[in-house]
Amino acid sequence: MNRVALLRAVNVGGRKVVMADLRTLFVKLGFGDAKTLLNSGNVVFKADRRSDASLEKLFETETEKKFKIKAEFFVRTTQEMKAIVAANPLPKEATNDPGHLLVVFLKDVPNGKDVAAVQAANKGTESIRAVGKNVYVYYPDGVGDSKLRLPWVGSGRNWNTVLKLIALLS
Repeated sequence: MNRVALLRAVNVGGRKVVMADLRTLFVKLGFGDAKTLLNSGNVVFKADRRSDASLEKLFETETEKKFKIKAEFFVRTTQEMKAIVAANPLPKEATNDPGHLLVVFLKDVPNGKDVAAVQAANKGTESIRAVGKNVYVYYPDGVGDSKLRLPWVGSGRNWNTVLKLIALLS
């Protein structure tokens, strides 16, 4: 079963991980077909029937040992990634401005009250929607200047990267 592992907050703020080294770690863990995409901690690999949660824990533990950084992983199957695209509540933004649409991958489904509170508190131009374990955020003015703060620990990928990952998974 093909999956993607998304490493949170790597190669920003001094948390450097070389993608070739990350790929080597996956190979040593028994995922010989691992491929990385871009320089932001995206690893496509083939796994047995282990749960996403058990794989996340394995990758987090081994990454801390190898790279001396504590970082979260978010694992999704090919089917889950395709469902993320199919369920996109912001399709116009995905078509017209894919670089500013982010999918934030979470470990759990966010509380509906929390989502509503973020939407209500947002004074900027961003759009926020949650579907399953993912939050879709459109930053029309860019992420860097946004005042929006999400209350969840997750790892974001822009729409272009999401589509590239699906192509690698297929």
